[in-house]
Amino acid sequence: MRYNEKELQALSRQPAEMAAELGMRGPKKGSVVKRRLVKLVVNFLFYFRTDEAEPVGALLLEHCRVAQEEPSGFSISFLEDPERKYHFECCSEEQCQEWMAALRRASYEFMRRSLIFYRNEIQKMTGKDPLEQFGISEEARFQLSGLKA
Repeated sequence: MRYNEKELQALSRQPAEMAAELGMRGPKKGSVVKRRLVKLVVNFLFYFRTDEAEPVGALLLEHCRVAQEEPSGFSISFLEDPERKYHFECCSEEQCQEWMAALRRASYEFMRRSLIFYRNEIQKMTGKDPLEQFGISEEARFQLSGLKA
């Protein structure tokens, strides 16, 4: 994926939906758990060394799977390489559940499906398309036919 490093760093400084210091182990064999500041901003999961302001890395949360690995731990893997997992350790099972729910809601596809669902609900209730006022109601990305079953 192509990205602009400065724009990504600027995004990492934006207010986070969630942020916490978690244990993190990368996908490489022999990787050890390290404490990282983990920050969810839109659909990016940034991770930082605990004493640095710039992110060490970022995960784009698209086409990924979030799975609970143990009571207070979860992993993120990507559809193109499901064996390559990033592992995270939380302080509690409750914190783990909160992170997993937030990460699952962070993808563009989830947000798109939610927009389409609520658009249709509003249209049923009011008889009007709520996107019409923005001039985007006919765009393909907002059409129900674009959804995969």
